[in-house]
Amino acid sequence: MVKTLIEDDKQLYQCEACGFHYEDKELAEKCEVWCKEHNSCNLEITVHAEENKK
Repeated sequence: MVKTLIEDDKQLYQCEACGFHYEDKELAEKCEVWCKEHNSCNLEITVHAEENKK
């Protein structure tokens, strides 16, 4: 289950497997499922992470 956080006055969702943050809960859930099933990150998903927008 993804974590919900408030950062810089916006709601973010965190993948508990890798720790990346997303604005979209669905992306965070997809990330977490992928991480747990494959023991790795999916670049097509993580490109949307907040950490990659900075």
